[in-house]
Order: sequence, then structure tokens, then C-alpha cells
Amino acid sequence: MDNIIIQPVLVGGDINCYSVARAYHEAYGVKSIAFGRYALGATKDSNIIDFRIDERITEEKEFIDVLLKTADELAAPNKKLIIMGCTDEYAELIIDHRDILKEKYIVPYIGKELKDKLIEKELFYKMCEEKGLDYPKTFIYSKGDEIKDFGFKYPVIIKPSDSVLYWQFPFEGMKKAYIAQNETEFKEITNSIYAGKYDKNLIIQDFIPGDDSHMRVLTCYSDQHGKVKMMCLGHVLLEEHTPKGIGNHAAIITEYDKDLMEKFKAFLEDINYTGFSNFDIKFDSRDNTYKVFEINLRQGRSNYYVTSSGNNIARYVVEDRVYNKELDLKIQKDPFFWHVIPKNVVYKYVKDQALVNKAKSLVAQGKSATSFGYDKDLKGNFKRSLYILLYNINQMRKFKKYCK
Repeated sequence: MDNIIIQPVLVGGDINCYSVARAYHEAYGVKSIAFGRYALGATKDSNIIDFRIDERITEEKEFIDVLLKTADELAAPNKKLIIMGCTDEYAELIIDHRDILKEKYIVPYIGKELKDKLIEKELFYKMCEEKGLDYPKTFIYSKGDEIKDFGFKYPVIIKPSDSVLYWQFPFEGMKKAYIAQNETEFKEITNSIYAGKYDKNLIIQDFIPGDDSHMRVLTCYSDQHGKVKMMCLGHVLLEEHTPKGIGNHAAIITEYDKDLMEKFKAFLEDINYTGFSNFDIKFDSRDNTYKVFEINLRQGRSNYYVTSSGNNIARYVVEDRVYNKELDLKIQKDPFFWHVIPKNVVYKYVKDQALVNKAKSLVAQGKSATSFGYDKDLKGNFKRSLYILLYNINQMRKFKKYCK
């Protein structure tokens, strides 16, 4: 067993991919192979990633052919290949073709049947209703509907029910989610969305008041038997505010909430979920409840907040799926500050001074980390260091422009 060689094969090229690769490198000293359609700064010029470009990797046949061919090329005694998707689209492709891929790879994901019940938000909310998870008041809107009453007042949130399909057809003015203040804005937004190729339902939701600091993110790992073995709850301090990046976490402090975490643990085990799950949640001060927006069927984009706080995500997969160990349940209780933007940006744009002071205190205690600040990748790597310098400068510019 000690002679086993771990080889991660990742699909995606953004910060999610880099954070997963870093977790594997920290835990096992291995270099990940990653695939993507084009080079991205987050994974470019990294010493811990062998990044391979395939412009057709999102096509199903190409996806399968490339991954099976790669598996054959890497095959060796005692070598264990682990595949992980780093975007919704790639995670879905892995799940849809799990039966083929598992002949060559360890595939730590749920099956297609459960996936289909979770990825479309309207079906997910129905499941939440059945299992007792709170979610925002919601109206399902179909193309061409004439609606005068949603059952709640403006402003409303508008977002696609099938986000993977939505992002496959970009258009001018495209956003991850929209806010309509009135009926006129609602019609303008829905018309612009349906003017393109996206034709599935839209989710119309009651707008929950509160800035970024009302958001929470919960990342869990469920073992191959459907038992939750790790839970890490993050209190979001700040999110990105660019049109396509809105909602992406930029700064998080981990926290403990027993009641909330137990509720989601029960949900995951009741549906026999396996692998990583990631929930976007918002605290509603109007009724003092936490309301879930969606589940991601993978580790989240900000997954290094989990690893850096003491819950290396690579170890959970390897201990569970490679060594078949019975894992203890780990619930993160101690606070830890993660950020992917300069600390000064966090201090400047977070409105809650108590949270700013907490972040500063954690930095002073050495309980903070950033996804890109990996010495083993930066040492002697001028291109990588330059990228991070320019990235930080660009983040300062973006927040100055978009964060009002």
C-alpha cells in the first residue's frame, strides 16, 4: 500500500483547478495534470500543474477519448488516477460518463440520476422543500410567460435554472445573476436572455437584503458510503462584483454553526450523496433563517479556504477512495481567514468593521492564507510571481470600478 502513486487528473483551468492541484501537491508532493480549452492565468506557468490545452475538451466524445487515452499513457503498477472536475460543466461530464471513466480512474462523484435532480434549480428546490432546507421564495418562469404576480414583491433575482447550458451560449451584457427593480427591468432582462439560444426556465426569487457578509458557503465531503466526513462553513466577507464573476467568493472566515451544519449533514446523508458538495447560502435577517441558493456537485471555486484551514481536500479523496479508510467526521470549528485578493482590498470594501478586525487579528496570529501564495510554486518562478503581482493590481482596479 505504501508504494501507491497518486496521480490527479483535473479538468478546468481556473482558480478552482489551481487550488485542487495545490492541495494534492501539499499532501503528496505530486504534480497534477490538467485539461482546459485555453490557457488561463490561474494555472499558467505553474510548477505544480502540467496544463494541456484541448479546444474541444467540452465535446463529449473528445472528453472521453482524451481522458481514456491519457489514462492509458499514465498506466503503471500501483498508480492510482483520480479525476476531478473544476467547473460545473466538467463535473457534469464526469458524472454523465462515470461508468466509462471508473474503469481507468477513481471517480469520487454521485451518479447521473441524482445529478439530474440536483443541477436544475427548480428540482433542487423541490428536494429542499421535501427535506426541510430553507430557500428563498421562488417562482419558475418559462419563456413567453405573462406574469403579473410572483407571490413576492420587487426587487427580484433572475438566474437560469440550468446554469451549465446558460454559459454555453454567451451574449453581450451576460451576467451570472440579475436584479430587476420593477416590471420594466424584468422584461428587459428576460428578453435579453431569451434572445439567445438559452431556452430553459428562469428562476425568479425574492431578493434577500444584505451585503456580501450575509453570505455563507458550506463545503462537505461525503465518503463512498454516503456518510459526511468533513464540513467546513465559511462566512463570506467579500465577493467579486464583475458582471460575470458576481457571487464568486473573494474573502472568507471559517465559522461554526452546529444547527446549520447538522441540517445539511442530514440532507446529504438522506439522499445518499457521495463526493464533494458545495452550498451557497444567505442569512435572511427578516426571519433569522439561512436560505440555500444552490448546490455545486464539486468542490467550490474557493476550495482553498477548506484546505488552508486544516482540511486538505485531496487527503479526503485519497484516504477514502484509494486506501478505503474509515474516516472520522471533521467539522471545522476554529476561525481561519482565506482571501484571493489583497488584504487591503478586503479591509477597504468590507462594511462590517467587526469582520475586518477579526480578519486582521487572524492575519496577526498567522491564521490566514491565499490560494496563490504557495512558496513551492513561486520559488525561482519569475513568470508565476509576475502573474500574481499583476493579478493583485488588477483586483484592486476591479473592486474600485465595480464594488459600490
